[in-house]
Amino acid sequence: MSQPAPQAGATSPTWDPATGGEHADPSWIRVEGLDKVYQPKKSAPTVALSNVDLHVKRGEFVSVVGPSGCGKTTLLKILAGLSPRTKGEVSIAGREVNRPIPEVGMVFQAATLLPWRTILQNVLVPAEIQKLDKKKTLARAHDLLDMVGLSEFKDKYPFELSGGMQQRAGICRALVHDPAVILMDEPFGALDAMTREYMNLELLRIWQQSQATIVLVTHSIPEAVFLSDRVIVMSPRPGRIAEVMDIDLPRPRELRMMSSDAAGVYVERIRKYFNASVID
Repeated sequence: MSQPAPQAGATSPTWDPATGGEHADPSWIRVEGLDKVYQPKKSAPTVALSNVDLHVKRGEFVSVVGPSGCGKTTLLKILAGLSPRTKGEVSIAGREVNRPIPEVGMVFQAATLLPWRTILQNVLVPAEIQKLDKKKTLARAHDLLDMVGLSEFKDKYPFELSGGMQQRAGICRALVHDPAVILMDEPFGALDAMTREYMNLELLRIWQQSQATIVLVTHSIPEAVFLSDRVIVMSPRPGRIAEVMDIDLPRPRELRMMSSDAAGVYVERIRKYFNASVID
């Protein structure tokens, strides 16, 4: 069951439904007619994405699944402003995305923490780059580390933490500048099964507390169903959206729901697109 739509007073100043008229676009993330073509100098062009349309509401948790090479990470990089699009329109919170914007936080496949900086110092990196108020961002960094159970490790270095703890620190870093949107590229792929399940629950808790919009790329269909309000199913390359699936499971979600019959119906429906469970 999707989260309720935000009230008018909680929306971005770049889009006001109170003045936008009857047909105002409620999308927080808007992608229309998106193409991405890689054009190497010495080989034929590769079409990574073709005519992708995607609208995400504020506060939604949306996952993207599909076979390897279908353009999931490419889509995320374009949303993050890290890769140029070939054609189409992309906007977040009413702002056209042509380069990285402060409304977006990114969590990568690996935590990518700077080894010479402490955990607290790593979390503060986006705030330093954006030259945000030091006192406020330091307080927020402490609050975030406390929220994910890393307060006592704030002065440790990355090599002193487990993989799951490093990834939690990476999520804090993505949240420290209070972004409206968090983009996550297979953040739990390298974790063992038990740690991954714990991080799923941790991510839901962080999402509920931060009220951010999350777009998660994952190869795990059960994970996508368990976490999401909607699942975007992508076709093999060139990547297109095959289906946008509403996940009607109650919130708050409990881990046992991942293996429930209700979740299983969605999992099997998605698997049929790939005729196997190889992307699990």
